[in-house]
Amino acid sequence: MTASALEREHAKRGHGFWLAVAGLLALAIPTFITLGRQVWSADGGVHGPIVLATGVWMLARQRETIERLRRPGNLLLGTLLLLLSLAVYVAGRVFDFVSIETAGLVATVITTGYLYFGGAVLRAAWFPVLWLAFLIPPPGWVVDRVTAPLKEFVSYASTGFLSWLDYPILRQGVTLFIGPYQLLVEDACSGLRSLSSLVVVTLLYIYIKNKPSWGYALFIAMLVIPVAVATNILRIVMLVLITYHLGDAAAQSFLHVTTGMVMFVVALLSIFAIDWAVERILLFARRRHVQPA
Repeated sequence: MTASALEREHAKRGHGFWLAVAGLLALAIPTFITLGRQVWSADGGVHGPIVLATGVWMLARQRETIERLRRPGNLLLGTLLLLLSLAVYVAGRVFDFVSIETAGLVATVITTGYLYFGGAVLRAAWFPVLWLAFLIPPPGWVVDRVTAPLKEFVSYASTGFLSWLDYPILRQGVTLFIGPYQLLVEDACSGLRSLSSLVVVTLLYIYIKNKPSWGYALFIAMLVIPVAVATNILRIVMLVLITYHLGDAAAQSFLHVTTGMVMFVVALLSIFAIDWAVERILLFARRRHVQPA
């Protein structure tokens, strides 16, 4: 192929790439507006813009690898997947199901990436590709199903701990009674709201520190669950004690938000400490394994 033919081929690919980007933006902007109004402005969705920004940064970070491995994917397979993804997006958009709409958008982005860059690139950039899934907000019925047992558990654990400290506390479902006060354990205190953000920040930390393996990333992500629940039990205990000793007005003041922020930082530092300890254990095990007899 001559130099002029190569230039024409690169120009054609470049035009197709920017046309695909323009099409994706036309789909994404309305969805992002909806997410901003319904999800990202709530406590449980504040990590959404972080996921979007860091996802773009991750892909840009692997730009050289992407260019080196780029081979267009199978046209027939990619087209079928693209049509299916667009159908999911349209269905979610028409019926105002933001979870389905966002899932369709993420699938459309990934399928377009497969068509233009190929499967080898998607495998090499598996972490940023899967990272986009955190943009999809869980449906309300999923939140209710997961939140209910979490609220029951943290209510039970908090009541048991305070009873052990001889505080006059009783529990009825997710309602706590201490002295003359009645407290309701809400979704924000059950651990689910902070769980998503904790997973996002933890995985981002692992990625920045060193590109993770599937197993290690999953292992650390699973540890986030008990850490988030434990710190939220501690938060409820703190709020109950503030209510009992200082009154309901004090517990519902800035201290309510402050305890949530403090517990989030404590949970994050706990995850970092666990990661540090696991690294030291693995390093010690490797040294013992290679030590000559």
